[in-house]
Amino acid sequence: MQKTSSPVEDIVAGMIHIPGGTFTMGSETFYPEEMPLRRVKVDPFWIDETPVTNRDFARFVEATGYVTVAEIAPDPKDYPGMLPGMDKAGSLVFHKTATPVDTSNPANWWSFVFGADWCHPLGPDSNLDDLWDHPVVHIAYADAEAYAKWAGKALPTEAEFEFAARGGLEGKDYAWGDELAPDGAMMANYWQGLFPFANQCLDGWERTSPVRTFPANGYGLYDMIGNTWEWTADWWSERPQTVAKKKPGACCVMENPRGAKLKDSYDPVQPGVRIGRKVLKGGSHLCAANYCQRYRPAARHPEMIDSATTHIGFRCVVRDRA
Repeated sequence: MQKTSSPVEDIVAGMIHIPGGTFTMGSETFYPEEMPLRRVKVDPFWIDETPVTNRDFARFVEATGYVTVAEIAPDPKDYPGMLPGMDKAGSLVFHKTATPVDTSNPANWWSFVFGADWCHPLGPDSNLDDLWDHPVVHIAYADAEAYAKWAGKALPTEAEFEFAARGGLEGKDYAWGDELAPDGAMMANYWQGLFPFANQCLDGWERTSPVRTFPANGYGLYDMIGNTWEWTADWWSERPQTVAKKKPGACCVMENPRGAKLKDSYDPVQPGVRIGRKVLKGGSHLCAANYCQRYRPAARHPEMIDSATTHIGFRCVVRDRA
């Protein structure tokens, strides 16, 4: 009699099992939102070996008919003050500048392009030719969540992502050690040169790269650092959770911490905008030494859940059953 796989075995195919454990989360070396260092315990879980690719996402769309956020025209009622003519479907696309610009203003390199979406990454005249094995981009949080639900999976917590990204290394700046480019080796897809106008492309890629292009980490995971930012399930807070739940013997270790509450995740710089922000992890191909040194496991970044851009993707997890 032929043996058939169980539903659970089918779901975790192409995933890596992470044993769980206790690690030091955060960093006190780079950005204030990564502080303080804290001891965190995560339970065992499975995580996708790579980010979800365009090929993967196309199968989901074909099976479900799903339409992404970027493919739906925004309702002006949801965006008070929307400029006339902006109520069209589209997404944010990165454009390299010709000269140095003020790096405090992202509008210098981001533009909202009508018709840009996951299958038209640079705009309506672009396509996925030669990009099927690249991470899917232009993914808003709801899109990632919908895919995960369809696949029988979930999105990782910030702690799960960081634990997995470290690959078993404790207290190292990068997922591979303490040197960004050991002996000149490019270990991930990030920006080499002066952002946003001079990319030396020492890693061989101007934008995203195919998954598995760079070495896997200690757990056998690819692209946990660089290539694209990845959504996590946690709401953003400027200061991560640092208080352990009151359990016997757990006074100094947080177990499976979660992020802030929705009401605390809003951007204080935009008091009229009530759109929650989730934590992104992993950095992207646009992180550079002179602008965004977030090609590290401890790095974290807030993103409004309705945002879709050319540098945000995701991967999924399956948690071990108790």
